[in-house]
Order: sequence, then C-alpha cells, then structure tokens
Amino acid sequence: MYTIQTNASGTRCMEISEENLQTIEKYALFQHLIDSNGIVDESVLEKLKLNIRSLITSEEGNNKELLDLCIDVIYHNNMKAFGLHQLILLYIRWEKEKNQDGQRETSDEQEKETETYQEILDINHEKVYEDLHLSTAAEHTRAYIKVQDGCNQFCSYCIIPFARGRVRSRSRDSVLDEVKTLSANGYKEVVLTGIHLSSYGIDCDDNLLSLILAIHEVEGIERIRLGSLEPRIITEEFAQTIAKLPKMCPHFHLSLQSGCNATLKRMNRRYTAEEYYEKCQLLRKYFDNPALTTDVIVGFPGETEEEFAESKAFVDKVDFYETHIFKYSRREGTKAAAMKDQVPDQIKAARSAELLELNRKKQAVYEERTTQEVLIEEKIVRDGEELQIGHTKEYVKIGVKNPNNLINQLVNVEIENQLQILH
Repeated sequence: MYTIQTNASGTRCMEISEENLQTIEKYALFQHLIDSNGIVDESVLEKLKLNIRSLITSEEGNNKELLDLCIDVIYHNNMKAFGLHQLILLYIRWEKEKNQDGQRETSDEQEKETETYQEILDINHEKVYEDLHLSTAAEHTRAYIKVQDGCNQFCSYCIIPFARGRVRSRSRDSVLDEVKTLSANGYKEVVLTGIHLSSYGIDCDDNLLSLILAIHEVEGIERIRLGSLEPRIITEEFAQTIAKLPKMCPHFHLSLQSGCNATLKRMNRRYTAEEYYEKCQLLRKYFDNPALTTDVIVGFPGETEEEFAESKAFVDKVDFYETHIFKYSRREGTKAAAMKDQVPDQIKAARSAELLELNRKKQAVYEERTTQEVLIEEKIVRDGEELQIGHTKEYVKIGVKNPNNLINQLVNVEIENQLQILH
C-alpha cells in the first residue's frame, strides 16, 4: 500500500497491483519532486540523485520541505486520473535513461522520453476536465458544483493559470447528472463554481447561460446561485434572460480588484471601471435591488494615494452590498511580484481599514429589508438561545426563532430588527 498526496491539503491511499510491486519496491525510498505546474524538475533530480528528499512548491511560491516522510509521491491535482502506477513508471523510465557506464541514452531516445513527460505532466496543455461527481455535501441544503477548472486570464498578480492550467469545462451532461442526483437527495440550492466560471464552455462549444437554463429545468432544485463572475459576461441578453428565471438568486459576485483604471491596467484586468459600472447597472435594470458583491485589492504595486482614493470612490459609487478587501500579497513567479514601488504593509493595512469601514456602512443600508424568503440550513445556539439560520436569495444570513424544525425549508421571515441578521 502506498500513500500519495494529490494536492497540498489531502492524501489518498491506493493499492498497487502485484505485477508492479517488485519494480516499485526498488524505488520506494525515493521521494520525488514535481512543481506546481506538474513539470518534472530534472535539474533537482540530477542534483540529488538517489537520496531524493521531496520538495514541493506551495501556493505562495516558496519551496518547503515535505515533513511527512510517509508520503512517497506528490503530483498535480489534475493528474489523479493517470493513476499512481503510471506516475512511478515515469520515474522508472527516467532512471533508465542512464546506461550502466553512466552515459545518457541517445538523443532520439531522450526526445521520446521528453514527449512522454510532456504528455503526462504538462498542466499547461491539459485539456481534459477531471470529472468528480457529488451526491451529498457537508451542507444539507446547498451544494457547490464545480463546472470548470483552469484560467486563461493571466492577471499580473495571480499564479493560478500556471498552477491550474488552461480553461477546461465539465460536460453539460455530467453537470446535469450531478444536479439531478443532488435534487433526488433533497438538496434545494446549487451553487455553480469554477476557477474562472465565466469561461465555462469556451473550450467545448457551450456557455454558462445555456448551462444555467438547463439546470433550471431540473425538478426539485429551487435556487440557482452563481460563483464569482467576470464583469464582461454580463450582457443585455445574459441579464435579461436570467432575470426571467424564478430559481435564479439575485446575488452576483463581480470581481473588481480596483476602481482605478491605471491600477486595473497594471493588474492586466481586461475591463475599465466605466465598463464595470455599466455591467452593474445592467443587473440593476433587470433585477429588483440585487445583492452585488465584489473583491478589492489594496496596496497593489505602484498604487498611489490618488489611485487608492479613486478606487475607494468607485466602490462607494457602485454601492455594493458587500466588499471583500484583500491586502496585496506578493506571489513569486508573477509579473506583479517583480514590479517596482511595492507598497509597505502599514499603508496596505490603513487602506484596508478604510474600505472595511465603508463596507460596514453599505452592508447596514442594504440589510434594511422587510420580509425575506429564507432557506433554513442549520440550528445554532447564540447567547443561550436556539436559532435556526439560513440565507435569503441575496445571501443575507438570517436567524429565526421557531419551535418547529424548519431545516431545508423555504420560509418567509419578517425582519424586525438587525439582531436577526448574522455576519
């Protein structure tokens, strides 16, 4: 039995077939390096030779020593479908490149081996979505369904396109099968997610709008919620069409990152503040007071006081329900990490505090609502009192006092005071 780590957070055990066991035992003391792109680092293998101590590249881009010596192999998330035996045989082939006299194989043989490495390991050219089905989830009312992986955007601060590869979409049939299974198991709400959800279908002659329409037809599902969207997907047709769907949640998370055009350009975001604002207005044209939420980065390299003030004013103008504020974090290997004029941490903290205060004010105003439909999800105890909590379609978290069990039910709740709203 061998333990393999398929990503930075989890392990899986797989049994090796008897026919491969003897060969694998010969290499069982090795721990091998594959970087976050899924590429074999031959320079490290050559340098360390037989007593390889595994190193991994973390999401932050820093080399870390693998402390768990029980793990034999680490490989990229999208390589799970290849199977452990194929991965180890890859290393066996690598070792066999050396002849007994220490010489390498011929150039033709090397070229063939290199093609094998690329075929198996290069995530940048991976086009297959690894299909994993969900029948139950940790939450008993809402299920998150990943429909897409990878990203083609290459924002200057982001490592994801290098770590997760290019856009790969899950087939519509596969998504619908999972939604139907979840519905049969009692789930009432599905949330469509992805690394870059707006790109769904660009690789398989499909699109997100068509997928939403298909899911809307599944019986038993009463709510459809979308994960983070790029603003460019919000067109007149998109907004008008989904506004007609009773199951559609009027809660839209549109990634902003900055309200200053100069900063957006350095970030390699592919829209202007003016274009972004137009998309928000389109949603408000077709939905009655939708919940618009966003992400904003403060302290991006080169962000001056004037640029930050412009970004803050824009956030105020859009009037978001909720703004998630992030202090810029340097990621080695990205263009932004090498940019001049890195902003000091104390300035980032001050700017973050300003936006957090603005966010608190905006939230309070939006939450001044009356009767809301709430999907009850669980029971909690707060200040000695039992509450049943859930979310509105706009994703406002509500606490309800009721002696009856309302779990997984849609109920109309009258908001009498701010204490019913939880954060």
